Amino acid sequence: MEGIEHRIVNVNGINTHVAEKGTKGNPVILFLHGFPEFWYTWRHQLNTLSTLGYRVVAPDLRGYGDTEAPPLPKNYSCHHVVGDLVALIQHELVSSVEKDEKVFLVAHDWGAMIGWYLCLFRPDLVKGFVSLSVPFRPRHPSMKPVASMRAFFGEDYYICRFQEPGKIEAEIAKCGTEAVIKRILTDRTPGPPCLPKENPFGTHDSDELKLPSWFSEEDLKCYASKFQEKGFTGGLNYYRALDLSWELTAPWTGAQIKVPVKFIVGDLDMVYSTPGVKEYVHGGGFKKDVPLLEDVIVMEGVGHFINQERAEEISMHIHDFIKKLRI
Repeated sequence: MEGIEHRIVNVNGINTHVAEKGTKGNPVILFLHGFPEFWYTWRHQLNTLSTLGYRVVAPDLRGYGDTEAPPLPKNYSCHHVVGDLVALIQHELVSSVEKDEKVFLVAHDWGAMIGWYLCLFRPDLVKGFVSLSVPFRPRHPSMKPVASMRAFFGEDYYICRFQEPGKIEAEIAKCGTEAVIKRILTDRTPGPPCLPKENPFGTHDSDELKLPSWFSEEDLKCYASKFQEKGFTGGLNYYRALDLSWELTAPWTGAQIKVPVKFIVGDLDMVYSTPGVKEYVHGGGFKKDVPLLEDVIVMEGVGHFINQERAEEISMHIHDFIKKLRI
């Protein structure tokens, strides 16, 4: 990736790998990746948006890539990960001359979940948020998220299957890292996604799967090598900390997101096609919880990994949204 610089910074006690491109002093766009990914998922946006006059920054979140991975789920609560981002923004992205500046935020999948938390806890640091695939999820005051998911979608629902430490890691090891990543990134099965006890990732026929045009063999090798090196436990610990994050966010029950937001999703996305999501997004609930929601874009024929599948379109959507906010 020509021109992309890499460095390790210590934020919130965590040695964090950051990929960045663009001139210091330009408006900062902070990109947050999801599961199972790392900074590389934003490679197209880093190149495109840096040429449009932005300083673009994509960290590996804790547990991923070349960033440290604390071993326990309790170290992956929303407070821990947002703490990492606050420290990164305040001490690494905003100079003393620019200390009153905010960042523009772009996030996908689990990164979007963390992005919503950042906007909820520290709206003073975010000028605008482009959320890809995952809408805001208001806190249910009386039911923990994992129990709720188990009740609605059953024991095989992927988040439920991720809960027991070591178990799904053993399944991944049996299937092979490359085969699992290939299956996840090429899957377009409508939600809710489930992992059966036998062959949970459907990897028996993975050799017959063709990679899409937007994801090359070189991309797959890059992903696989990084996860073979780091393992999946860090990323899975985000799911294992869901109930802890629910406990920690009790003071924000009913709170609204008070930053400008653009939401973009593919109509084939497993999250968007999960029962109840479309009704929330289009039925008024989303706008009620996010009153500064400016736009909802549903892209036809697009799956979950939207920032890679429609890379240039996503870059232009981001640019158009930020341009309006800068006027």
